[in-house]
Amino acid sequence: MNFPLYIAKRYLFSKSSSNAINIMTLIASGGVIIASAALFIVLSVFAGLKDYSLQFSSFVDPDLELTPAQGKSFIFSDDDQLKLKSIQGIASFSKIIEERIIIKSENKNLLATLKGVDTNFLKVTNIDSMVTKGNWISPESNDVVSGWGISNKLSFGILDFRKALSLYVPKPGKGQLSSIKGAYNTVYVNNVGLFDINEELNDEYIFSDITLAKQLLNYKNHQISALELKLNPEADEELVREAINSTFNNTFLIKNREQLNDALFKMLNTENLAIYLIFTLVIVIALFNVIGAIIMMILDKKKSLNTLFNLGTEPKIIKSIFFWQGSLMTMVSGLIGVTIGLLVVLLQQSFNLIMLTPELAYPVRINIYNVFLVLATIFALGIVASRIASQRITKKLIKS
Repeated sequence: MNFPLYIAKRYLFSKSSSNAINIMTLIASGGVIIASAALFIVLSVFAGLKDYSLQFSSFVDPDLELTPAQGKSFIFSDDDQLKLKSIQGIASFSKIIEERIIIKSENKNLLATLKGVDTNFLKVTNIDSMVTKGNWISPESNDVVSGWGISNKLSFGILDFRKALSLYVPKPGKGQLSSIKGAYNTVYVNNVGLFDINEELNDEYIFSDITLAKQLLNYKNHQISALELKLNPEADEELVREAINSTFNNTFLIKNREQLNDALFKMLNTENLAIYLIFTLVIVIALFNVIGAIIMMILDKKKSLNTLFNLGTEPKIIKSIFFWQGSLMTMVSGLIGVTIGLLVVLLQQSFNLIMLTPELAYPVRINIYNVFLVLATIFALGIVASRIASQRITKKLIKS
């Protein structure tokens, strides 16, 4: 039997003769419980916010996007299509033409991004479900679907034939930017729908059929700027990446949904790290109470320690007793705190206790990584605090 551990457990779960020490021990333990529960809950909230943010990007972002490693466009022949279809794990793919354009409505102009898509685009994304007014574009037509932000800035609606809506793109190397005729390619379009995803996309994108985009940009028959892929649910993303690189000799830059939204993920990860460090500081402050409680226990148990010393127990063994006592206190408190945090998160998921809006509950998600992170943080800091407190024991203190 581990003698210091046995004595430490006896000291931990037995009441002291002094009520002040008992109260101080409860306060120290309660502080660790509250801090660990709070840390786990906050990390679960950030995990939920990350999922909530991704819900919107999933409507417009594919599982994988392929763009040329060099240049803005590439030729994607019929043979290339057959090669891509032969790769296991790819459920569907869509050919994309994307370019910055000028939208003109009456006397108003606005820079935006035109995204020309083929009929497979709705198999790759769910953008049509975000069209809140009107309809999605028809194939081989001059229809466009724009964001609400663009619509508001240029003051046009859907099927508004009284207001001419035109798209311009500069011809490479021709004319001056101040002159329209001869310097720009132009197409006249009908806005048939408005989508509402988020402020950034609403102010930036306008969708059209890929044929119209080719006409505007003077692209060749098989010339496109990107490919967007939807993977099978059971597909291994890394294996699909390797197959694409092998088949097309590393001619594509391949990005998944997280990489397409790297700015959003960096922001969320930075905030997550900042919150973790802040609450870790709270835990450190709570552990000062643990150090104080252990020191008070040492002083309270001086007679018992003197008896142990006279029986032949070395000072380092006595130090180990209180090291184990402090470590066990923080470990047990940490486990209780994480358990409370898990219950709170589960209750929020099941009963929507806290609401962001009357229709939207505060998003939370249980991540097993966060469980281990909180416990590891508590255990590591608890061990350090217990080591600091146990070093107060000296032979002089035991004998006095």
